[in-house]
Parts: sequence; structure tokens; C-alpha cells
Amino acid sequence: MKEITFQAMGTLILFKVSDETPDAVLETARRMVLDFEHRFSANADDSILADLKRHVGIRPIQVDTDIFQLIKVGKHYSLQPGFLNIAIGPLVHLWRIDFDDARKPNDAEIQEALRLIKPENIILDEENRTVFLTEPGMYIDLGSLAKGFFADIIKQYFQQQGVQSALINLGGNIVVMGDGPSTADVSWEVGIQNPDLERGLPIGALKVRNKSVVTSGIYERTANLDGKTYHHIIDPTSGYPIDPDIISLTIVSDSSLMGEVLTTQLFGFSPKIAVATANKTGAQALVINKEKNIIASKLLKNIFIC
Repeated sequence: MKEITFQAMGTLILFKVSDETPDAVLETARRMVLDFEHRFSANADDSILADLKRHVGIRPIQVDTDIFQLIKVGKHYSLQPGFLNIAIGPLVHLWRIDFDDARKPNDAEIQEALRLIKPENIILDEENRTVFLTEPGMYIDLGSLAKGFFADIIKQYFQQQGVQSALINLGGNIVVMGDGPSTADVSWEVGIQNPDLERGLPIGALKVRNKSVVTSGIYERTANLDGKTYHHIIDPTSGYPIDPDIISLTIVSDSSLMGEVLTTQLFGFSPKIAVATANKTGAQALVINKEKNIIASKLLKNIFIC
């Protein structure tokens, strides 16, 4: 298999393909990711999301088709029970977890931000493909969904090119296609990070084929503020980082975007509820709780190796 690695979206990207013209396929995929990174950025001044932010409370902004579709999906799930909220930008900006200027906001700042993170105030016009944020100070953050959305598009591109076997790794958001490169049963072994060890050291692996594997955890993106460690997963109801019994949640599904939706939506629930809810959607879940116990869907227990 031919592979390519590069830095984008704040992480290391890895693509592997088995194809007659792997270099051309891999280079196109790399350019697609760089285009996604620019247009979907929440931080770049010239991105579409930045343009939305400049026109908050003023007028609707027409956006690219793919961005409109992702915002539409994000709004839909943000209105469902759970912890996903794409309007959470003001809170993320307050805490700045994983940035050099991270700080603990005061309660007045948090209450003001909570007033602004209402997904119902994201007004979508399908016919004109416009997005309108009605309240000044609103700020869309697609960070919880974007990698899954991108992974599904890259997978679709590989399929259109006739690629039979591939690995897509967007910084831990993994999609595998076709036969794995080495295992006897042609599955891929996807490692699950050990929360107590440095990145790249797994607690075990899942043997999967033609699936997306998305993991979210509270052990990597953190900040020590006023003598206490805070992680990046913020509860949109309280305005503070979630205090969950879950420290790692992995979703195995057909769609990487749905994996992203579920890892965010379910993270604040108990392990049993998270697993049961994932099962109802047709996905499978594997949870590591605070005691380092593993709670998993029945099907995943059969393919998890230590």
C-alpha cells in the first residue's frame, strides 16, 4: 500500500491506499483536506465561518453547499437531547482549552455565553443556501463534526476512483475500506488509546472492515487553571467542562459523521446509557470509564482484542 502523511487541522493526517495510481489519488485527497481546513476553519479570518461571524445579527450569508449541509446536520442534532451544540462557539472561545491563552471564565461571562448558544437561532434557508445567526455574539463551531464529515467525503472520493482498500486517519478519526494489509481474516486492527499512556499506546484494538472508528476522550486536550485540570468537552447546559463517568468513548459506524455526532452527543451520559443509545442508532460503542473498566456493545466485545 502507498501512504502519505501531512499536518493539517491541528493534527497528523495519514492516508493509505492500494491503487494502480496511488500517488495521484493521495495527492488529490491531500489537497481536498487543505481546502476543507481553509473553508471550514473557525479561526481563519478569511474562512466562510469567519464571514458568518462578521455578519451575525445583520444579514444571512450564502455558503458553499457542503458547509450548508454540515451546518444543517449539526443544527438538527444540536436540537436533540444530548451534549452536541454547534452554536457552542462563544463558550469554546471563553475557555480556550488547548490554547496558550486558556483561562477559567467567571460566572457572569459564562452566563452571557449560555445566552448565545441556542441552535434554534441558526436560521437556514435551503432554497438560497444561506445561514443567518440572529443574535450578535453567536459563533458556530463545527469542530465536533468536521473531521467525520471530511472523512466520509474522502472515502466517497476513493470509492469513485475505484480504490479497493484504504485507510483514512484524520488525527484519530479513522475510516477503513476493503481488506486490511496484514491480518489473516482481512480485517483492519484499529487501536484504542490507553487513557493513562502517551498518544499511540493502545489499551487494545478493534478488528473492523469497511467501518468508521471515532474516539473522543478527556485525556489529551486539557488545561491546568487555578490548580485544577479542565478538559475541552464543555457542557452546553452548564457552560463548564463536563464531569463524566466516561473518559473515552469510541463509536463504530458506517458513517464517520454519525460517529462524530454520537461521540459528542453521548459523552455526558452514563456508560450504559451511551452504549444503549448508540445501539439504537445502528452504531456500536465502546466506553472506558473512570475506573478503567470497558463497557461495550455486544458486537464490539467480540472483535476487541487486548
